[in-house]
Amino acid sequence: MNLSSVESLAYSLPELILVFATVGILMLDLLITRKRILGELALCACGGAALASALLAGAEQGYLFNQMVALDGFAIFFKLFLSLSAFAAVYMSLGSRELDNEHPGEYYTLLLAAATGTFYMASATNLLMAYLALEFVSLTSYVLTGFIRASRRGSEAALKYLIYGGVASGAMVYGMSLIFGLAGSLDYATIGERLLVPSEANGPILFIAVLLVLAGFGYKISMVPFHMWSPDVYQGAPLPVTAYLSVGSKAAGFAMMIRFFYVALSHAGAGGVWATIEGLEWPNLIVLGSIITMTLGNLAALRQDNVKRLLAYSSIAHAGYILMGFVVLSDAGLRAMLFYIATYYLMNLGAFTVLMMVLNNSDREDMEAFRGLAWRGGALPAAAMAVFMFSLAGVPPFAGFIGKFYLFAAVIDKEMWMLAIVAALNSVVSLYYYARIVRTMYLDQPLKSDPVMTTDWHSGAFAGVLAVGTIVFGVYWRPLIDLADKSLVFFRG
Repeated sequence: MNLSSVESLAYSLPELILVFATVGILMLDLLITRKRILGELALCACGGAALASALLAGAEQGYLFNQMVALDGFAIFFKLFLSLSAFAAVYMSLGSRELDNEHPGEYYTLLLAAATGTFYMASATNLLMAYLALEFVSLTSYVLTGFIRASRRGSEAALKYLIYGGVASGAMVYGMSLIFGLAGSLDYATIGERLLVPSEANGPILFIAVLLVLAGFGYKISMVPFHMWSPDVYQGAPLPVTAYLSVGSKAAGFAMMIRFFYVALSHAGAGGVWATIEGLEWPNLIVLGSIITMTLGNLAALRQDNVKRLLAYSSIAHAGYILMGFVVLSDAGLRAMLFYIATYYLMNLGAFTVLMMVLNNSDREDMEAFRGLAWRGGALPAAAMAVFMFSLAGVPPFAGFIGKFYLFAAVIDKEMWMLAIVAALNSVVSLYYYARIVRTMYLDQPLKSDPVMTTDWHSGAFAGVLAVGTIVFGVYWRPLIDLADKSLVFFRG
């Protein structure tokens, strides 16, 4: 199925819901005085987009907008995931005191616009569409990062984000132009077909082009050495925005990266195995990036006292873990990536939700804000945070352990022993700083000056749901792994 632009609108309901909600919120902001309604409308739009994405699973799969965008299980999986990521960000924003009286109409408009861009990042099958989607998400993210105008730290973070993003974007579009010159097409599938024929003249140029494009992808997923923006942006942005960047924006980057490298620079073989274009061994480059990314992220997190910044380096480390599934060139590796991205949603968003509760209560986000949390009225948030920390560390019986199990299984099956050993050592290192937060909550005695924790039902219920999900998918993960498997069926074709 390859539909024209007009015919494609019938299969673009998730995006249309977000677009109409974005325009509607912008208009209603001028007419109503009770601004909370805008957030509730954004919440309904994200839920509607998730439902519309799920309903697309029964549609005939193929291409939309003259083969610019894919409609397949892979795109539907990520649209559902990205809808839920935006839902979580909006829900957290409704309970965040940071964002009180901070122009909610503009804020939710930008957040839904960014979510719409991530949908096209995940489904783009054309270099031009991929670049436009990435730039659209980046531009809205810059504004969201510095949205709190009175925050000097946020303004500085937004400026750094803009500078790093501009450089990465320039490198990426130049690499894409080289690939277009070599293949004579912007379409991923056509590029893959034409580059299958090896050419000595194209070898060095193609490698340079791929390296430049990787700079754009690496910046989006916080892969070393394109990670420098992450700690400052995560620390300076409003906490719901930080949570969204760490889950939704990063997942869209991985989806776009998988499509490009697997469709344009690889081809599917028998038995769920993929092969790269002859003479272009890009997995070796990604293996090195994976090792350095997880190692730097974990080592840098050891010295952090600001929990927001600690979770930023943790996010970098987890990008390294996810890349393990990317480099094995097999369906098992892709399945492990999708499963881990889904479980990462639960445990990372949960950690940020508890951090937001602490921030709302004490106006602090450092390690001392968690001191004796379990004994000063925060027993439930402390228990939820312990679940999220141990899951992020990969401790059973939580979902993070199952996610890492599938990643390690895919790597070991390919006999990539060095990568598996480095990842195992990094998991041990990460346990130190995750357990440090748990120790601070339970073993450090609170001071008289530490405020009593008051748990609001809004954030407490959300943290509880995420904690239960983290535990459930740690003991019964079959439905989620089946969903990941189904999303790859048409993708291979």
